[in-house]
Amino acid sequence: MRRSLLDILACPKCKSDLELEVFQEENEEIISGRLICKSCKAAYPIEEGIPNFLPEL
Repeated sequence: MRRSLLDILACPKCKSDLELEVFQEENEEIISGRLICKSCKAAYPIEEGIPNFLPEL
């Protein structure tokens, strides 16, 4: 995932802005980390460069 995507992504639950927390980054690509909603505080993992917005079961 590229940092520039943060400008167009929003929390699927409440549509608020997301905050980025990076665990691993290579060549300007975020490999692992998480996106945290600034409003409802929901967290979405980034794994292998892909943000996962699916709800937990």
